Amino acid sequence: MSTPKSKIKQTVEQMLGPYLDDNGFELVDVEYVKEGSNWFLRIFVDKEGGIDIDDCGIISEYFSQKLDENDPIPEAYFLEVSSPGAERPLKKTADVAKAVGKDVYVTVYEPIQGLKEFEGRLLSFENEELLISAGKKEHVVPYAKVASARLAIIF
Repeated sequence: MSTPKSKIKQTVEQMLGPYLDDNGFELVDVEYVKEGSNWFLRIFVDKEGGIDIDDCGIISEYFSQKLDENDPIPEAYFLEVSSPGAERPLKKTADVAKAVGKDVYVTVYEPIQGLKEFEGRLLSFENEELLISAGKKEHVVPYAKVASARLAIIF
């Protein structure tokens, strides 16, 4: 019997959160997914100025030890620790607030002015609304309607 993914994510956040906070890292996301016949526990971590391979190795070593001690996941899995990448997801309101002034890609649950996708510069995030400039248009997107958001690389 496998443990629910949400429970694994919550357990990982509780186990790893204090260590990351104490060492200047930020937990961006946790994924527990099955690909083919293998399970993967993916930890996405960042820090001011970016994360490098040495940081990932240190976090992976620490967390492997913690997982061995507590053994919260019954099935065999592969542990991966990595950067969220240039197009990092914006999972929390704090992530969105930090993205003001940057290019973003946002999808919504239901159309706003006939659109379900918005890509452009995030001008502001106030009163639970994103103001996105796309070309010569500006779009107000209520945060409650955001399905997903990430940083974007616009060419």
